[in-house]
Amino acid sequence: MTGAVPPLLVVDDLRVAFPGRDGGVTQAVRGVSFTLGRERLGIVGESGSGKSQAGRAIVGLTAPEGRVSAKRLEFSGVDLLHCPPRQRRALRGGRIAMVLQDPKFSLNPVMTIGAQIVETLRAHSRVSAREARVRALAALESVRIDDPARVYALYPHEVSGGMGQRAMIAMMLIADPDLLIADEPTSALDVTVQLQLLSILDALVTERGMGLILVSHDLRLVSSFCDRILVMYAGRVLEELPAGGLAHARHPYTRGLMACLPQLGASTHPLATLERQPEWAL
Repeated sequence: MTGAVPPLLVVDDLRVAFPGRDGGVTQAVRGVSFTLGRERLGIVGESGSGKSQAGRAIVGLTAPEGRVSAKRLEFSGVDLLHCPPRQRRALRGGRIAMVLQDPKFSLNPVMTIGAQIVETLRAHSRVSAREARVRALAALESVRIDDPARVYALYPHEVSGGMGQRAMIAMMLIADPDLLIADEPTSALDVTVQLQLLSILDALVTERGMGLILVSHDLRLVSSFCDRILVMYAGRVLEELPAGGLAHARHPYTRGLMACLPQLGASTHPLATLERQPEWAL
């Protein structure tokens, strides 16, 4: 009898803290725990809830002044907190990739898009310059860019937001990672482009068997795309739900977020507001 498949990622009591200007400490992430298989996990919450900092801690991109701790932070059997820095760097961009929120700030403005994708590939694979170019063009084509050779030669300021985000996804997928963390990948895009990008991510997860963590503040988007959802507030997870279970959320914070979403045909006066309770942050 075959045993259960071990999770791809195990996060147990993850904490991220930053020193404050007054000498105190700000707890950005407080005891977050979850496991991830080869599935789509959504992490939702308001700005400042700790979603992005949790993702950055997993990848190893926490700012130098930040302090990251956990009872267990393990990827595919590797202890991410105690493995050698060289091994952690090889994993980052190789087996674990992260798509950051805005390509305008994430892409190098003085390098062409093609050069940046090639640089990522050659940092993790021993390939010739010619093969790297071929694979970079194939990566651009895989994210449904119609003329990859043209986009390959462009600089970031010469492409639209949607095109830049697709290029970022191509760059992060060029080394065939097992885990992709996408931090608000659709936040600056119109609805049509959002759907196109989600369709690309869905196909890549299905075809490559990756694990995907989608960080977002868009409850409807995540509920229609992910398999499971974590709801975060003030640095900790308040509730975990199956994607289709948002309407049956138990925590008043999750229900409050859902109530703030506009409904077609319903009155918008007065606007719904979220009444936060002090105990949610404890």
